[in-house]
Amino acid sequence: MQTSRMRELVDQLNRASVLYYTQGTSPMSDAEWDRKYNELTQMEKESGIVLPDSPTVRVGAEPLSAFAPHRHISRLWSMDKVQSKEELLSWLERTQKLHAQLSDGRETPLPPLKYAVEYKLDGLTINLTYRGGQLIEAATRGNGEVGEAILPQVRTIQSVPLSIPFTGRMEVQGEGIMPLSALKAYNATAEEPLKNARNAAAGALRNLDPRVTASRRLDAYFYNVGYIEGKELRNHQEMREFLAENRFRVSPYTRYFTDMDELIDALDEIETHRGDLDFLIDGAVVKLTDFALRERLGYTDRFPRWAIAFKFEAEEMTTRLLSVKWEVGRTGKLTPAAALEPVDIGGVTVKAATLNNAGDIARKKLKLNAMVFIRRSNDVIPEIMGRTDEIQPDEREIEIPAVCPACGAALTARGAHLFCTNPDCPLQIVGKLAHFAGREAMDIEGFSEKTAALLVEQGVVRDAADMMNLTEDQLRGLPLFQDKRIENLINAVQKSKNRPLDAFLFALGIPNVGRKTARDLAAAFGSLAGVRAASLEELVAIPDVGETVAASIRGFFGSEAGGRLCDRLLAAGCAPAWESERLGQAFAGKTVVLTGTLSTMGRKTASDLIAAHGGKVTGSVSSKTDYVVAGENAGSKLEKAQKLGVQILTEAEFLERIGQETGAPT
Repeated sequence: MQTSRMRELVDQLNRASVLYYTQGTSPMSDAEWDRKYNELTQMEKESGIVLPDSPTVRVGAEPLSAFAPHRHISRLWSMDKVQSKEELLSWLERTQKLHAQLSDGRETPLPPLKYAVEYKLDGLTINLTYRGGQLIEAATRGNGEVGEAILPQVRTIQSVPLSIPFTGRMEVQGEGIMPLSALKAYNATAEEPLKNARNAAAGALRNLDPRVTASRRLDAYFYNVGYIEGKELRNHQEMREFLAENRFRVSPYTRYFTDMDELIDALDEIETHRGDLDFLIDGAVVKLTDFALRERLGYTDRFPRWAIAFKFEAEEMTTRLLSVKWEVGRTGKLTPAAALEPVDIGGVTVKAATLNNAGDIARKKLKLNAMVFIRRSNDVIPEIMGRTDEIQPDEREIEIPAVCPACGAALTARGAHLFCTNPDCPLQIVGKLAHFAGREAMDIEGFSEKTAALLVEQGVVRDAADMMNLTEDQLRGLPLFQDKRIENLINAVQKSKNRPLDAFLFALGIPNVGRKTARDLAAAFGSLAGVRAASLEELVAIPDVGETVAASIRGFFGSEAGGRLCDRLLAAGCAPAWESERLGQAFAGKTVVLTGTLSTMGRKTASDLIAAHGGKVTGSVSSKTDYVVAGENAGSKLEKAQKLGVQILTEAEFLERIGQETGAPT
């Protein structure tokens, strides 16, 4: 009886909260709400029972000792950014070109291009997991695959539904924000006022004490369903309606466009009125509405091709340029770094900024001790935009180096940049070693740029092969190297020798070869020997590998230095293998096409599984297609596959092949 009454109170209070936060209305007065809340609190105290969606959990639980890692069901992508109308129009033109290419030769035309425009809220991305209608997990974005578990913190946000009508498993993404009115109210009584609403929201959600989070009075808006089980959402409009029906506070601004001029006008309007909002925005997001079209356009290594963030002009301040230091990178390129008189921009203290090159210094007429305009480019990287007209009495010219500041070698100009000509330049070596040991490369834990600099200075390490041959005797006696640190570094080096082929290729630092290209090379050739032996023609045949990139790859492996380095790394025990970090080899080296509707997962999840098992997903069936996975209502792709004799897999056969039970969530 008591539990039944508690359930009734929880439902009534939650319904009132949903209506208040989503529609601005409430079915009960504040006094009635307080009375029922106090009744519920008393019953929880007497019974020791707290229902999982009780509004009482929003006050904040006991502090945590640490954040646990959380692996997302579906990857959370970053958003590519543009800052000018010209860049945006270029992106729009690219989507139109891709749309035309994908439509060419199709029996059924693709849906026409339609764009959604929404605010780019300036807070912290949160990813929520629901199952059985209950909020069961919450996490930060992290690296897109693994974030930090912050469920106790998220439960304090009044506008986050603790229970929803939909009972299937799903992930939704939104932005946790601190309203400006809440920031003002907080600062009115705070001993340490908060500088910036964005930092306040991020700091609150990543605070180990959920009671601190609760005190910030955060809000949240939701804009995406990243994963859903048992339901198909076909477009952005359907998804938005689904979110609203399930008690989520949807993005506060959404408009749809087919006309580019109208879209641009809308962006101007948003920027004009951004100061009238009760929350921070730093731009607007433009994205295609049709989900099938999104899947066809696909993703780069970091970004979806079907969405772009249009960033507004960042806040500018003036400060004094104190000094310029010329830094030497792993490629030998010299980059001027400016030291500034500290200045606060948007709640962040800025002390340094990058300058592009000597030409940039001259063009902006910069001098030491001059007053300069500083802007956080994309609201993150400090950038000197120019100088003021006011001439300071102690201004001095910025000295452009005549020789390498690290080794004294001659410099050469390539385009707008200066490069050190000495391949044995110590700073180049340090940069190469730090890159080789980086997380996305060989992932040698504990090997920082400072470690690289020390080992180079002591003459212990000169290249990556030396690093992989490190011994305890070489490290013993070096500054800051005690027994435990020596043991940890040697173990980390040994562990890294089994890194997968794509990470190894990226670690080599081949010019123009990033993480995605390294993966494409690994997938195309399957072994280091295959990549080393690849011809220019074979390299250019790989999608997204042009002549310049192909020439860089061939130039590296064809050179005496590149070949010798690879041989020495293999001799040191490096064993890069393409399948080493895959879940299996079910689709290793195979091309797969998905068609129809899968009952157990969305197409994006299926694509991720195929990639994780070594395969590649394409959008069209050809003689080069190895498998077609056919769900319900499969159409012309299935017919074409049958005509070409391509092997057809049912959904059950697909799941069996990857070792997963039918109906199991992924």
